[in-house]
Amino acid sequence: MKNVFILLLCCHVASSVKHSLKFFSTESPGAQSIPEFVVVAFVDEVQIGDCNNIRGVEVTKDWVKFFEDHPQQVERYNSECLGTQHFFKANIDSLRQRFNQSEGVYIMQRMSGCEWDDETGQINGFNQYGYDGEDFLALDLQTLTWIAPKSQAVITKLRWDTEKARLEINQNLLSHECPEFLKKYVHYGSSFLQSAVLPSVSLLQKTPSSPVSCHATGFYPHEATMFWRKDGEEIYEGLDIGEILPNNDGSFQMSVELKPSVTPEEWERYDCVFQLYGVNEDIVIKLDQAVIRTNWGETLSCGVL
Repeated sequence: MKNVFILLLCCHVASSVKHSLKFFSTESPGAQSIPEFVVVAFVDEVQIGDCNNIRGVEVTKDWVKFFEDHPQQVERYNSECLGTQHFFKANIDSLRQRFNQSEGVYIMQRMSGCEWDDETGQINGFNQYGYDGEDFLALDLQTLTWIAPKSQAVITKLRWDTEKARLEINQNLLSHECPEFLKKYVHYGSSFLQSAVLPSVSLLQKTPSSPVSCHATGFYPHEATMFWRKDGEEIYEGLDIGEILPNNDGSFQMSVELKPSVTPEEWERYDCVFQLYGVNEDIVIKLDQAVIRTNWGETLSCGVL
């Protein structure tokens, strides 16, 4: 079998990065074997802690020292976590009647937080609700009004649009308090949040007729791109680009499938490129039948993709 050649090419320059502080809240009354209410907090897509209605707030090991030095934040999060559950439960009861739903387990979710560009200083706050797996309401901070993507949400939108004091609290929290907390978290976690880790990159194929997937896993941070090239030029058609997904160890993975039919004679014209924020070198792996990992054998028989 031929050796795997991974080329490191100096092809791009690191740019600014958007840091983020996100809170994912989920209420599911009547659910079995799990807490009814859970809130999980992330900084730059890395979990820093969580809270549920059974045990309260718990922080991850990397952030224990920070919250020991800032116990008032733990107290605040604990109070907000337990207090917010009543709000979610009341809204689920109301929405079940509005949607004319019978007894059962229904889920209400919220994603709130902010993003901060460390170069431009631009700040973007967000507060979005979902019900039973679909978007329900989202706050527009520019107009300080709520957006209702479903007809059943219009009633709530109209009522919440009149609650000016609540809108101003949201604006202050998302546009001012949240970014200040985020900057503190980024400063504290700079040693492990900003340490770039390169992935292992592999070519995968399930069957001889399946698309070839370029898969990268184990990279950090999550600001990364991956694409296929032909004759050195990026291609845009015939690809299936997957989402960036978290691994259990805090790193990330992603994949891009090459779908078009490619004859063995053309393989040498294709390569996969992975780019990671903060790293000036790209990882490039050539499309070579000898390096594709398969489920049916060590090497790939000649054929059409």
